[in-house]
Amino acid sequence: MENKQQHKRRYISGLDGLRSLAVIGVIFYHLMPENMRGGYLGVPVFFVISGYLITDGLRQEWQINEKIQFKQFYLRRIRRLYPALVTLLIVSAAYITLFQRNLLNNLKGIVFSSLFYVNNWWQIRQGYSYFDRFGNESPFTHLWSLAVEGQNYLIWPIICFLLLKFVKNKSTIIKIIFGGTLISALMMVLLFQPGSDPTRVYYGTDTRLFSLWLGSLLAFVWPTAQLRSQIPKEAKKVLNLSGGISLVLLALGFFFLDARYSFIYYGGFYLISLLACVMVAVTAHPGANWNRWLTNPLFTYIGKRSYSLYLYQFPVMIFYEAKVKNIADHRWLHTVIELVIIFLLSEWSYRFVEKPGREWTIKGILRKLKETVKMRGFTAQAVKQWGILVVVLISLIGLIIAPTNTLTAEQEAFQQKIEENQKIAEETKSQTNQTNEAIDTTDTTETSGEIPENIATLMTRYQLTEEQVRQGQQLELTAFGDSVMLGATSNLQEVFPSVVVDAVIGRQLYNSLKEIKQLKKEGLLKKNVLLGLGSNGLATEAQFDDLMTEIGDRQVYLINTRVPTQRWQNEVNALFDQMATKYENITLINWYQASDGQPDWFREDQVHPSEQGLIEYTGLIARNVLLP
Repeated sequence: MENKQQHKRRYISGLDGLRSLAVIGVIFYHLMPENMRGGYLGVPVFFVISGYLITDGLRQEWQINEKIQFKQFYLRRIRRLYPALVTLLIVSAAYITLFQRNLLNNLKGIVFSSLFYVNNWWQIRQGYSYFDRFGNESPFTHLWSLAVEGQNYLIWPIICFLLLKFVKNKSTIIKIIFGGTLISALMMVLLFQPGSDPTRVYYGTDTRLFSLWLGSLLAFVWPTAQLRSQIPKEAKKVLNLSGGISLVLLALGFFFLDARYSFIYYGGFYLISLLACVMVAVTAHPGANWNRWLTNPLFTYIGKRSYSLYLYQFPVMIFYEAKVKNIADHRWLHTVIELVIIFLLSEWSYRFVEKPGREWTIKGILRKLKETVKMRGFTAQAVKQWGILVVVLISLIGLIIAPTNTLTAEQEAFQQKIEENQKIAEETKSQTNQTNEAIDTTDTTETSGEIPENIATLMTRYQLTEEQVRQGQQLELTAFGDSVMLGATSNLQEVFPSVVVDAVIGRQLYNSLKEIKQLKKEGLLKKNVLLGLGSNGLATEAQFDDLMTEIGDRQVYLINTRVPTQRWQNEVNALFDQMATKYENITLINWYQASDGQPDWFREDQVHPSEQGLIEYTGLIARNVLLP
């Protein structure tokens, strides 16, 4: 028997408005995290919308036909999502192959994990951090969310079918889905470790499904086919007010809810998803005004292109910022330029890939390929199709030559330096009562009239006085920082033989409290503390205050940062200036100013000091820590 014809679903234009707000939040979070601290919350908004619309469609199909056509569902999803995604991967791989070959490493893993929608788990396995933009630079970091959605698209129609077929009772189905959301949220709570990098729970399908399933739950509670435009005035007021309150709370979250706050993982994401559910509900209801309020030419334009905008925002940022070396000094100018490029590429993707791609078939693509090979002459069509073919071939070459977990000569040298210093740093922790064996600090100047050679060497190398060198040999100091400080470990030990060094790659201020407490507990937090943080991201004043509370009345020497390719540089340095004024026991060491106009002091990344830079870095520290 032939299936009944499905009713044409009402297009809810206001949801384009919600999509536009969500994608704007995400883009500005990546472009200007200091101004849009919670812009990442656009992702759970996307998840809720997706869960709602997908489930609403499946329910309508079941009610009309008493079956779900899985093949058609999956084909629709593939045609909706794959053309733009595949195009992005091809274009980006070609660009990397031609212009930014340092990003070829692990390209095969990135591309194939993205194509099979497991990129989130691949990134977790590789140890990548969503919050360490500097440490694991990639134009594909954001594809984790598409993987979560893709995995849900794979399993949810089957789950939905089983619920509709065997459970049947609507109330029971709602309870089951709600229970599933609670299990997912509970997993986030249990797996989250305060003070540690939250990437695992941020990326995990198991810990993020609740947003999608809350949207699915809403489709059972609030099906579009049963919503009526004619409702009592009081009900309309309630809907409009609920939407207004939810939107205000979401906006506040977008601006102020930092992803490093523990609250976000202890129910915050769930709360945001519930607020998104309210917004979706009032927007979908024809009796409320929110669909009309969120419908305008600008929101419609952005919302329809939200998928392409999401796809291209991160590659543009990574590629652009790799070529422009002074982002931090002209952030507004570069932000505008990047936004223009993102929108132009997204418009191209929407018009020529995303929309027509919904009609593409494998047979059609193969036919175009045959036509291209047979073409002769320089017609516009031939140039276009041969151009596409060349880009594809370049991307394939890039995939073929892309190494796996390999490093450049520069990276190998740096890694070797880091590994050597890591061993030294560990040794400093086990020698808590160190004495200087390399330099005899006995005052022999008066008897001989000459400065000992080993002291003179340090004086020359680090631009220190004899008295400063002798002070440094006796000073009790704990150096706590990130990879920049780790790279200077051996130099610091030359000047401060008794130094205790605790420095790790990718460390940020927000997750340092636990380590400071541990050093304090082990008696390794000396009366002088050197802080080298800020290279890897932003922090808040409250997070800094917590760190200072733990450090107590010890003398703190705070090194500001130079990260010219990242927008947070000036924001971090402004915070450090403020903290140096706020706390009497803080002395600010201005590495940013001292290293200005000194490109030879840095490695290729313009952040980690070269061998000469390490000498200058250590000398600056010593001249600030030691009395003249």
